[in-house]
Amino acid sequence: MNTLQAGFARVNITPPMGIGIRGYFKVRIADGVLDELEINALAVGDGSRRAVLLSIDNCGFSTAAMDWFRAGIAERTGLPRDAIFLSCTHTHTGPFILLEGEEHHGKPADATMIYEYSRWTRQRAIDAAAFALEDLKDARMGFGIGNAPNVAFIRRYIMKNGEIRTNPGVNNPEVDRPCGDVDERVNVLRFDRPGAETLLLVNFGNHPDVVGGNKISADWPGFLRKRVEKSLDNVRCVFFNGAQGDVNHVNVFPRGGDLNDMFLDFDDVSRGYGHARHIGNVLTGAVLQVYDKVAYRDVDRIRCLEKRISVPSNMPAPEDLPRARQINALHQAGRDEEIPFKAMMLTTVVAEAERMLRLEHGPDHFEMPLSGVAIGDIALLGVPGEPFTGVGRGLKTSQDWAAVLPCCLTNGGEGYFPMLDAYEEGGYEARSSRFRAGTAEKIVEEGLRLLREMKG
Repeated sequence: MNTLQAGFARVNITPPMGIGIRGYFKVRIADGVLDELEINALAVGDGSRRAVLLSIDNCGFSTAAMDWFRAGIAERTGLPRDAIFLSCTHTHTGPFILLEGEEHHGKPADATMIYEYSRWTRQRAIDAAAFALEDLKDARMGFGIGNAPNVAFIRRYIMKNGEIRTNPGVNNPEVDRPCGDVDERVNVLRFDRPGAETLLLVNFGNHPDVVGGNKISADWPGFLRKRVEKSLDNVRCVFFNGAQGDVNHVNVFPRGGDLNDMFLDFDDVSRGYGHARHIGNVLTGAVLQVYDKVAYRDVDRIRCLEKRISVPSNMPAPEDLPRARQINALHQAGRDEEIPFKAMMLTTVVAEAERMLRLEHGPDHFEMPLSGVAIGDIALLGVPGEPFTGVGRGLKTSQDWAAVLPCCLTNGGEGYFPMLDAYEEGGYEARSSRFRAGTAEKIVEEGLRLLREMKG
Protein backbone atom coordinates (compact mmCIF):
# COMPACT_ATOMS: atom_id res chain seq x y z
CA MET A 1 0.00 0.00 0.00
CA ASN A 2 1.29 3.45 -0.92
CA THR A 3 0.29 6.37 1.32
CA LEU A 4 3.17 8.70 0.43
CA GLN A 5 2.71 12.43 0.07
CA ALA A 6 5.40 14.91 -1.02
CA GLY A 7 5.61 18.70 -1.13
CA PHE A 8 8.12 21.32 -2.22
CA ALA A 9 9.00 24.95 -1.57
CA ARG A 10 11.77 27.32 -2.59
CA VAL A 11 12.71 30.69 -1.09
CA ASN A 12 15.45 33.16 -1.98
CA ILE A 13 18.12 33.96 0.64
CA THR A 14 20.57 36.10 -1.38
CA PRO A 15 22.24 38.48 1.12
CA PRO A 16 22.98 42.20 0.89
CA MET A 17 26.36 43.31 -0.39
CA GLY A 18 28.99 44.07 2.21
CA ILE A 19 28.31 40.92 4.20
CA GLY A 20 31.13 38.59 5.24
CA ILE A 21 31.60 35.41 3.16
CA ARG A 22 32.46 32.19 4.95
CA GLY A 23 34.78 29.48 3.69
CA TYR A 24 38.41 30.60 4.01
CA PHE A 25 40.82 31.61 6.76
CA LYS A 26 40.68 35.23 5.66
CA VAL A 27 38.06 37.96 5.60
CA ARG A 28 36.05 38.20 2.38
CA ILE A 29 33.34 40.79 1.81
CA ALA A 30 30.59 40.25 -0.77
CA ASP A 31 30.82 42.76 -3.62
CA GLY A 32 28.51 41.19 -6.22
CA VAL A 33 26.10 38.37 -7.06
CA LEU A 34 26.79 35.73 -9.70
CA ASP A 35 23.62 33.77 -8.94
CA GLU A 36 20.96 33.62 -6.26
CA LEU A 37 21.10 31.62 -3.03
CA GLU A 38 18.11 29.52 -2.04
CA ILE A 39 16.53 27.29 0.55
CA ASN A 40 14.89 24.29 -1.09
CA ALA A 41 12.52 22.24 1.05
CA LEU A 42 11.09 18.76 0.50
CA ALA A 43 8.25 17.66 2.76
CA VAL A 44 7.14 14.04 2.99
CA GLY A 45 4.26 12.36 4.81
CA ASP A 46 2.58 8.97 5.13
CA GLY A 47 -0.85 10.08 6.32
CA SER A 48 0.09 10.11 10.00
CA ARG A 49 3.72 11.26 10.17
CA ARG A 50 5.35 14.18 8.37
CA ALA A 51 8.94 15.34 7.97
CA VAL A 52 10.65 18.20 6.20
CA LEU A 53 14.13 18.20 4.65
CA LEU A 54 15.69 21.58 3.91
CA SER A 55 18.78 22.26 1.80
CA ILE A 56 20.35 25.68 2.41
CA ASP A 57 22.86 27.36 0.08
CA ASN A 58 25.43 28.02 2.78
CA CYS A 59 28.91 26.81 3.73
CA GLY A 60 27.62 25.50 7.06
CA PHE A 61 26.81 26.71 10.55
CA SER A 62 26.99 25.46 14.10
CA THR A 63 24.79 22.91 15.79
CA ALA A 64 23.61 25.64 18.18
CA ALA A 65 22.51 27.84 15.26
CA MET A 66 20.89 24.84 13.56
CA ASP A 67 18.98 24.13 16.79
CA TRP A 68 17.79 27.74 16.74
CA PHE A 69 16.50 27.32 13.18
CA ARG A 70 14.87 23.98 13.97
CA ALA A 71 13.14 25.36 17.06
CA GLY A 72 11.49 28.03 14.92
CA ILE A 73 10.42 25.46 12.33
CA ALA A 74 9.00 23.19 15.04
CA GLU A 75 7.02 26.05 16.57
CA ARG A 76 5.54 27.09 13.20
CA THR A 77 4.77 23.60 11.84
CA GLY A 78 4.20 21.46 14.93
CA LEU A 79 6.80 18.95 13.75
CA PRO A 80 8.91 17.16 16.35
CA ARG A 81 12.62 17.95 16.38
CA ASP A 82 13.67 14.64 14.80
CA ALA A 83 11.40 15.29 11.80
CA ILE A 84 13.37 18.43 10.80
CA PHE A 85 16.39 17.61 8.62
CA LEU A 86 18.35 20.81 7.94
CA SER A 87 21.37 20.53 5.65
CA CYS A 88 23.83 22.94 3.98
CA THR A 89 25.11 22.57 0.42
CA HIS A 90 28.56 23.85 1.56
CA THR A 91 29.01 26.59 -1.03
CA HIS A 92 32.13 28.62 -0.19
CA THR A 93 30.63 31.75 -1.75
CA GLY A 94 27.78 32.29 0.69
CA PRO A 95 27.55 34.43 3.84
CA PHE A 96 28.11 33.56 7.47
CA ILE A 97 25.17 32.38 9.56
CA LEU A 98 25.95 32.88 13.24
CA LEU A 99 24.21 33.21 16.57
CA GLU A 100 24.73 36.68 18.00
CA GLY A 101 28.16 36.81 19.62
CA GLU A 102 29.30 33.55 18.02
CA GLU A 103 32.91 33.63 16.80
CA HIS A 104 34.39 32.11 13.66
CA HIS A 105 37.55 32.59 11.61
CA GLY A 106 37.19 34.90 8.62
CA LYS A 107 34.38 36.90 10.23
CA PRO A 108 34.63 40.69 9.82
CA ALA A 109 35.14 42.72 12.99
CA ASP A 110 31.72 44.37 12.56
CA ALA A 111 29.35 41.41 12.35
CA THR A 112 26.06 43.33 12.72
CA MET A 113 25.00 42.55 9.14
CA ILE A 114 25.77 38.84 9.65
CA TYR A 115 23.53 38.63 12.71
CA GLU A 116 20.72 40.46 10.90
CA TYR A 117 21.05 38.14 7.90
CA SER A 118 21.05 35.10 10.19
CA ARG A 119 17.76 36.16 11.80
CA TRP A 120 16.20 36.82 8.40
CA THR A 121 17.42 33.51 6.94
CA ARG A 122 16.00 31.64 9.92
CA GLN A 123 12.60 33.15 9.15
CA ARG A 124 12.97 32.18 5.50
CA ALA A 125 13.74 28.59 6.55
CA ILE A 126 10.62 28.58 8.73
CA ASP A 127 8.59 29.84 5.76
CA ALA A 128 10.07 27.25 3.39
CA ALA A 129 9.26 24.39 5.74
CA ALA A 130 5.69 25.59 6.21
CA PHE A 131 5.18 26.13 2.47
CA ALA A 132 6.50 22.64 1.62
CA LEU A 133 4.15 21.02 4.16
CA GLU A 134 1.23 22.99 2.74
CA ASP A 135 2.16 21.63 -0.70
CA LEU A 136 1.90 17.94 0.33
CA LYS A 137 0.20 15.90 -2.40
CA ASP A 138 -0.17 12.21 -3.16
CA ALA A 139 3.08 10.89 -4.59
CA ARG A 140 4.88 7.82 -5.88
CA MET A 141 8.60 7.43 -5.21
CA GLY A 142 11.30 5.91 -7.41
CA PHE A 143 15.03 5.47 -6.81
CA GLY A 144 18.01 5.21 -9.13
CA ILE A 145 21.79 5.63 -9.07
CA GLY A 146 23.58 7.57 -11.80
CA ASN A 147 27.29 8.17 -12.31
CA ALA A 148 29.22 11.44 -12.53
CA PRO A 149 32.78 10.75 -13.75
CA ASN A 150 35.76 13.09 -13.52
CA VAL A 151 34.21 15.97 -11.57
CA ALA A 152 35.15 14.88 -8.04
CA PHE A 153 38.63 13.89 -6.89
CA ILE A 154 40.22 12.83 -3.62
CA ARG A 155 42.09 15.97 -2.59
CA ARG A 156 44.68 14.33 -0.31
CA TYR A 157 47.80 13.04 -2.05
CA ILE A 158 50.85 11.00 -1.18
CA MET A 159 53.90 12.89 -2.42
CA LYS A 160 56.97 11.14 -3.81
CA ASN A 161 58.81 11.90 -0.57
CA GLY A 162 56.10 10.13 1.45
CA GLU A 163 54.50 13.35 2.77
CA ILE A 164 50.72 13.74 2.67
CA ARG A 165 49.38 17.01 1.29
CA THR A 166 45.91 18.41 0.69
CA ASN A 167 45.53 20.27 -2.62
CA PRO A 168 49.20 19.94 -3.59
CA GLY A 169 48.75 21.99 -6.78
CA VAL A 170 47.94 21.27 -10.40
CA ASN A 171 50.67 19.49 -12.40
CA ASN A 172 52.88 19.20 -9.33
CA PRO A 173 55.63 16.74 -10.38
CA GLU A 174 56.10 15.65 -6.76
CA VAL A 175 52.62 14.07 -6.57
CA ASP A 176 52.68 10.27 -6.46
CA ARG A 177 49.06 9.14 -5.98
CA PRO A 178 45.79 10.05 -4.22
CA CYS A 179 44.93 8.74 -0.75
CA GLY A 180 42.05 6.55 -1.87
CA ASP A 181 39.39 6.82 -4.54
CA VAL A 182 36.24 8.86 -4.94
CA ASP A 183 32.61 7.67 -4.88
CA GLU A 184 31.10 8.82 -8.20
CA ARG A 185 27.60 7.46 -7.51
CA VAL A 186 24.74 9.96 -7.73
CA ASN A 187 21.62 9.03 -5.75
CA VAL A 188 18.33 10.15 -7.30
CA LEU A 189 14.93 10.05 -5.58
CA ARG A 190 12.00 10.87 -7.84
CA PHE A 191 8.57 11.82 -6.49
CA ASP A 192 5.80 11.75 -9.09
CA ARG A 193 2.70 13.75 -8.10
CA PRO A 194 -0.29 13.39 -10.46
CA GLY A 195 -1.37 16.83 -11.65
CA ALA A 196 1.54 18.56 -9.93
CA GLU A 197 5.28 19.03 -10.32
CA THR A 198 7.61 16.05 -10.11
CA LEU A 199 10.16 16.45 -7.32
CA LEU A 200 13.77 15.22 -7.44
CA LEU A 201 16.16 14.76 -4.53
CA VAL A 202 19.78 14.44 -5.69
CA ASN A 203 22.61 13.30 -3.38
CA PHE A 204 26.33 13.37 -4.27
CA GLY A 205 29.51 14.13 -2.32
CA ASN A 206 31.85 16.91 -3.47
CA HIS A 207 33.11 20.27 -2.20
CA PRO A 208 31.31 23.29 -3.76
CA ASP A 209 34.45 25.45 -3.57
CA VAL A 210 34.77 25.95 -7.31
CA VAL A 211 33.92 29.63 -7.81
CA GLY A 212 36.14 31.47 -5.31
CA GLY A 213 36.37 35.24 -5.01
CA ASN A 214 34.07 37.74 -3.33
CA LYS A 215 30.84 37.33 -5.26
CA ILE A 216 27.82 35.42 -3.98
CA SER A 217 27.12 32.12 -5.73
CA ALA A 218 25.39 28.80 -5.04
CA ASP A 219 28.33 27.18 -6.91
CA TRP A 220 27.66 23.95 -8.82
CA PRO A 221 24.65 22.85 -6.70
CA GLY A 222 22.85 25.92 -8.07
CA PHE A 223 23.78 25.00 -11.63
CA LEU A 224 22.63 21.42 -11.00
CA ARG A 225 19.18 22.57 -9.90
CA LYS A 226 18.81 24.95 -12.84
CA ARG A 227 20.06 22.47 -15.45
CA VAL A 228 17.83 19.66 -14.20
CA GLU A 229 14.77 21.89 -14.19
CA LYS A 230 15.59 23.21 -17.67
CA SER A 231 16.13 19.69 -19.02
CA LEU A 232 12.98 18.12 -17.57
CA ASP A 233 9.51 19.60 -17.86
CA ASN A 234 7.52 20.36 -14.73
CA VAL A 235 10.30 19.23 -12.35
CA ARG A 236 11.73 20.79 -9.19
CA CYS A 237 15.13 19.71 -7.86
CA VAL A 238 16.64 19.78 -4.37
CA PHE A 239 20.25 18.79 -3.66
CA PHE A 240 21.80 17.26 -0.53
CA ASN A 241 25.59 17.06 -0.40
CA GLY A 242 27.16 13.77 0.66
CA ALA A 243 30.43 12.59 2.21
CA GLN A 244 32.75 15.26 0.80
CA GLY A 245 35.31 16.01 3.51
CA ASP A 246 38.25 14.69 1.46
CA VAL A 247 36.81 15.37 -2.01
CA ASN A 248 36.89 18.41 -4.28
CA HIS A 249 36.83 19.41 -7.94
CA VAL A 250 40.61 19.66 -8.53
CA ASN A 251 42.11 17.34 -11.13
CA VAL A 252 45.83 17.62 -10.36
CA PHE A 253 46.73 16.00 -13.70
CA PRO A 254 44.45 17.76 -16.22
CA ARG A 255 44.30 16.82 -19.88
CA GLY A 256 42.91 18.45 -22.98
CA GLY A 257 40.42 21.13 -22.05
CA ASP A 258 40.14 20.23 -18.37
CA LEU A 259 41.36 23.70 -17.34
CA ASN A 260 38.94 25.63 -19.55
CA ASP A 261 37.20 28.46 -17.68
CA MET A 262 39.56 28.11 -14.68
CA PHE A 263 42.19 30.28 -13.01
CA LEU A 264 44.87 29.51 -10.42
CA ASP A 265 43.71 30.95 -7.11
CA PHE A 266 45.71 32.16 -4.08
CA ASP A 267 45.96 28.66 -2.56
CA ASP A 268 47.16 26.92 -5.75
CA VAL A 269 43.64 25.61 -6.37
CA SER A 270 42.20 25.97 -9.89
CA ARG A 271 38.77 27.59 -9.72
CA GLY A 272 36.26 29.14 -12.08
CA TYR A 273 32.55 29.92 -12.45
CA GLY A 274 32.52 28.12 -15.79
CA HIS A 275 33.83 24.97 -14.15
CA ALA A 276 31.02 25.11 -11.58
CA ARG A 277 28.64 25.16 -14.56
CA HIS A 278 30.46 22.13 -16.00
CA ILE A 279 30.03 20.12 -12.77
CA GLY A 280 26.34 21.04 -12.72
CA ASN A 281 26.04 19.80 -16.31
CA VAL A 282 27.76 16.48 -15.57
CA LEU A 283 25.59 15.85 -12.51
CA THR A 284 22.51 16.70 -14.54
CA GLY A 285 23.66 14.04 -16.99
CA ALA A 286 23.82 11.55 -14.11
CA VAL A 287 20.24 12.44 -13.18
CA LEU A 288 19.09 12.02 -16.77
CA GLN A 289 20.79 8.60 -16.92
CA VAL A 290 18.26 7.21 -14.46
CA TYR A 291 15.31 9.62 -14.45
CA ASP A 292 13.08 7.48 -16.69
CA LYS A 293 14.32 4.19 -15.25
CA VAL A 294 13.96 4.63 -11.50
CA ALA A 295 12.67 1.63 -9.58
CA TYR A 296 9.33 2.59 -8.07
CA ARG A 297 8.34 1.36 -4.63
CA ASP A 298 5.35 1.73 -2.36
CA VAL A 299 5.85 3.91 0.72
CA ASP A 300 3.52 3.50 3.68
CA ARG A 301 5.75 4.79 6.46
CA ILE A 302 7.94 7.81 7.23
CA ARG A 303 10.39 7.26 10.08
CA CYS A 304 12.62 9.80 11.83
CA LEU A 305 15.22 9.38 14.54
CA GLU A 306 17.90 11.58 16.04
CA LYS A 307 20.49 10.50 18.59
CA ARG A 308 23.26 12.41 20.34
CA ILE A 309 26.71 10.89 20.47
CA SER A 310 29.76 11.91 22.50
CA VAL A 311 33.11 12.17 20.69
CA PRO A 312 36.57 13.01 22.08
CA SER A 313 38.22 16.40 21.55
CA ASN A 314 41.51 16.81 19.68
CA MET A 315 43.18 18.85 22.43
CA PRO A 316 46.76 20.03 21.81
CA ALA A 317 49.92 18.86 23.50
CA PRO A 318 51.27 21.65 25.76
CA GLU A 319 54.60 21.72 23.94
CA ASP A 320 52.83 22.62 20.66
CA LEU A 321 51.14 25.74 22.00
CA PRO A 322 54.02 28.28 21.76
CA ARG A 323 54.37 27.68 18.02
CA ALA A 324 50.58 27.80 17.59
CA ARG A 325 50.44 31.18 19.36
CA GLN A 326 53.18 32.54 17.13
CA ILE A 327 51.49 31.44 13.91
CA ASN A 328 48.09 32.68 15.06
CA ALA A 329 49.48 36.06 16.07
CA LEU A 330 51.14 36.56 12.68
CA HIS A 331 47.96 35.54 10.86
CA GLN A 332 45.71 37.80 12.93
CA ALA A 333 48.09 40.71 12.30
CA GLY A 334 47.88 40.16 8.54
CA ARG A 335 51.50 39.03 8.34
CA ASP A 336 51.06 35.66 6.61
CA GLU A 337 54.17 36.32 4.53
CA GLU A 338 56.22 35.79 7.71
CA ILE A 339 54.81 32.29 8.19
CA PRO A 340 57.23 29.94 6.36
CA PHE A 341 54.57 28.18 4.29
CA LYS A 342 52.63 28.94 1.12
CA ALA A 343 49.31 28.09 -0.54
CA MET A 344 47.48 25.15 1.05
CA MET A 345 50.28 24.42 3.53
CA LEU A 346 49.85 27.96 4.88
CA THR A 347 46.12 27.33 5.30
CA THR A 348 46.94 24.05 7.04
CA VAL A 349 49.26 25.50 9.69
CA VAL A 350 46.96 28.48 10.30
CA ALA A 351 43.95 26.18 10.76
CA GLU A 352 45.94 23.83 13.00
CA ALA A 353 47.10 26.72 15.19
CA GLU A 354 43.55 28.01 15.57
CA ARG A 355 42.34 24.54 16.53
CA MET A 356 45.04 24.18 19.18
CA LEU A 357 44.33 27.56 20.76
CA ARG A 358 40.58 27.02 20.70
CA LEU A 359 40.97 23.68 22.51
CA GLU A 360 43.80 24.67 24.87
CA HIS A 361 41.47 24.44 27.86
CA GLY A 362 39.11 21.82 26.48
CA PRO A 363 36.45 20.61 26.39
CA ASP A 364 37.62 17.03 26.39
CA HIS A 365 34.59 15.84 24.41
CA PHE A 366 31.73 17.12 22.26
CA GLU A 367 28.08 16.14 21.97
CA MET A 368 26.66 16.07 18.46
CA PRO A 369 23.56 14.80 16.64
CA LEU A 370 23.21 12.08 14.06
CA SER A 371 19.93 12.39 12.16
CA GLY A 372 17.93 9.85 10.21
CA VAL A 373 14.88 10.20 7.98
CA ALA A 374 13.51 7.16 6.15
CA ILE A 375 11.07 7.35 3.25
CA GLY A 376 9.87 3.82 2.79
CA ASP A 377 12.97 1.67 2.34
CA ILE A 378 15.30 4.60 1.51
CA ALA A 379 17.12 6.25 4.43
CA LEU A 380 18.94 9.56 4.67
CA LEU A 381 21.61 9.74 7.38
CA GLY A 382 22.72 13.25 8.36
CA VAL A 383 26.18 13.94 9.81
CA PRO A 384 26.78 17.34 11.51
CA GLY A 385 30.00 18.20 9.69
CA GLU A 386 32.21 17.12 6.82
CA PRO A 387 32.70 13.34 6.74
CA PHE A 388 35.36 11.67 4.61
CA THR A 389 34.38 9.37 1.74
CA GLY A 390 35.06 6.40 4.03
CA VAL A 391 32.24 7.50 6.32
CA GLY A 392 29.80 7.60 3.43
CA ARG A 393 30.88 4.21 2.17
CA GLY A 394 30.64 2.77 5.68
CA LEU A 395 27.07 4.02 6.12
CA LYS A 396 26.10 2.63 2.71
CA THR A 397 26.97 -0.88 3.94
CA SER A 398 23.78 -0.95 6.02
CA GLN A 399 21.77 -4.08 5.27
CA ASP A 400 18.61 -2.63 6.78
CA TRP A 401 17.68 -0.36 3.87
CA ALA A 402 17.48 -0.58 0.09
CA ALA A 403 19.78 2.45 0.02
CA VAL A 404 21.36 4.90 2.45
CA LEU A 405 22.01 8.49 1.38
CA PRO A 406 24.73 10.09 3.57
CA CYS A 407 24.31 13.85 3.97
CA CYS A 408 26.96 16.23 5.32
CA LEU A 409 26.47 19.38 7.42
CA THR A 410 23.07 18.22 8.63
CA ASN A 411 21.63 19.66 11.84
CA GLY A 412 25.13 20.92 12.65
CA GLY A 413 28.42 22.06 11.13
CA GLU A 414 31.19 20.97 13.46
CA GLY A 415 34.15 20.51 11.08
CA TYR A 416 35.99 17.60 9.49
CA PHE A 417 35.61 13.91 10.31
CA PRO A 418 38.77 12.28 8.84
CA MET A 419 39.32 8.54 8.85
CA LEU A 420 41.81 7.06 11.31
CA ASP A 421 44.62 6.69 8.76
CA ALA A 422 44.38 10.40 7.88
CA TYR A 423 45.53 11.30 11.40
CA GLU A 424 48.52 9.04 10.99
CA GLU A 425 49.31 10.48 7.56
CA GLY A 426 48.69 14.17 8.26
CA GLY A 427 47.18 16.82 5.97
CA TYR A 428 44.88 19.81 6.38
CA GLU A 429 41.71 18.04 7.46
CA ALA A 430 43.21 15.92 10.26
CA ARG A 431 45.49 18.69 11.53
CA SER A 432 42.60 21.15 11.75
CA SER A 433 39.90 18.77 13.03
CA ARG A 434 38.54 19.41 16.52
CA PHE A 435 37.94 15.68 16.95
CA ARG A 436 40.38 12.98 18.00
CA ALA A 437 41.35 10.10 15.73
CA GLY A 438 38.66 7.42 15.65
CA THR A 439 35.72 9.85 15.55
CA ALA A 440 34.85 9.05 11.93
CA GLU A 441 34.78 5.34 12.68
CA LYS A 442 32.52 6.01 15.68
CA ILE A 443 30.17 7.99 13.44
CA VAL A 444 29.92 5.00 11.11
CA GLU A 445 29.31 2.63 14.04
CA GLU A 446 26.68 4.86 15.67
CA GLY A 447 25.14 5.73 12.31
CA LEU A 448 24.64 2.06 11.46
CA ARG A 449 23.14 1.54 14.93
CA LEU A 450 20.74 4.46 14.35
CA LEU A 451 19.74 2.99 10.98
CA ARG A 452 18.98 -0.36 12.63
CA GLU A 453 16.94 1.31 15.37
CA MET A 454 15.02 3.40 12.86
CA LYS A 455 14.18 0.26 10.89
CA GLY A 456 12.59 -1.29 13.96
